[in-house]
Amino acid sequence: MTDSVQSLAQRIDAGVAKVLVGAERSAFALELALFGRGHVLIEGVPGTGKTLLVRTMALLLGLDFRRIQFTPDLMPADVTGTTVFNPKTAEFSLRPGPLVANIVLADEINRTPPKTQSALLEAMEEGRVTIDGTPIELPKPFLICATQNPIEYEGTYPLPEAQVDRFMVKVESAYPTREQELDLIARVADGFDAQALESGGIVPVTTAAEILQAQRAARRVHVSAVVQTYIYDLIAATRNSGQLSLGASPRAAITLVVAAQVAAAIDGREYATPDDVKDVSQLVLAHRFILHPHAEVEGRTSSDILQSILLSTPVPKDTAAVS
Repeated sequence: MTDSVQSLAQRIDAGVAKVLVGAERSAFALELALFGRGHVLIEGVPGTGKTLLVRTMALLLGLDFRRIQFTPDLMPADVTGTTVFNPKTAEFSLRPGPLVANIVLADEINRTPPKTQSALLEAMEEGRVTIDGTPIELPKPFLICATQNPIEYEGTYPLPEAQVDRFMVKVESAYPTREQELDLIARVADGFDAQALESGGIVPVTTAAEILQAQRAARRVHVSAVVQTYIYDLIAATRNSGQLSLGASPRAAITLVVAAQVAAAIDGREYATPDDVKDVSQLVLAHRFILHPHAEVEGRTSSDILQSILLSTPVPKDTAAVS
């Protein structure tokens, strides 16, 4: 059952590796969102391959792809769509916006005000958009990949907490290591062109039907009562942490279950383990926290605090109960 998920993930990984170096974790995050029917937020300074990663993923999946460049003057209707009057027929007709696609790149999402950012909420939560009172179902599969620069940079608007919580995973796009960047430089010197991915051999490796089948297979992965309790203990620990003003929500707990299922399926297993939970926790939970002011003064980060919680929360030892 999960062999199909593992095989598809391996094909995606191989395709991403042709274009980007050191992007294994980012590709894994996108696969979690894709197979878990969620969405992904990619954060990093300019020039670290955020947009290129999503473009590569879209080509590999072979789905309908749209890119929205978020700017300060972007309006909600520019994202969702609007109604247009046709003078020949004297009727109004719906004109869907770029959000009506399988894969949507919300590029530099924090460059636009919260009013426009929030235009994505209905699509992310319910898989549809409402245009002048008319609901439109979005195609399946549906994946929003949003990129943003760190909020310390001028001209940005932090995402509302309600929207951040709807991103299944958040991944950091960091600078490559010395070896990775030398590999990148060598590729460019040999003629690699990021603007012509198709000519570089990046072609679709799957279909919409196979992706939907993989989504269903991932959700059938067994999560034992032992692993469920471990997930609850982690979530409860974030709420009781003196370092956090806001811990993980019930939505976060549900998302952590799904992400653990997907991680297990990518690994070719029919059951999730505590290691799967630990492996995806940073991607799923850290971006949902609000730090206590004294933790910020001390220079703590959400990732640091979550790592402390992971180390202090007992891990189930009964492997028989896990499987």
